[in-house]
Amino acid sequence: MPKLKTKSGAKKRFKITGTGKVLAAQAGKRHGMIKRTNKQIRNQRGTTVLFEGDAKNIKKFFLPNY
Repeated sequence: MPKLKTKSGAKKRFKITGTGKVLAAQAGKRHGMIKRTNKQIRNQRGTTVLFEGDAKNIKKFFLPNY
């Protein structure tokens, strides 16, 4: 069985916490800020913890060595 490679794009986009949760950047802040409310822009700062099902897929398919 060959070694599993980690997806390079996933390495840059996700981080695994010490307890095994997956951190990711907030969605919806790439463009079109003028149509978003100030509250929405404020709340989308920083990172967020992914939902359990999404995190499971990220760890299984994209970050198998973590």
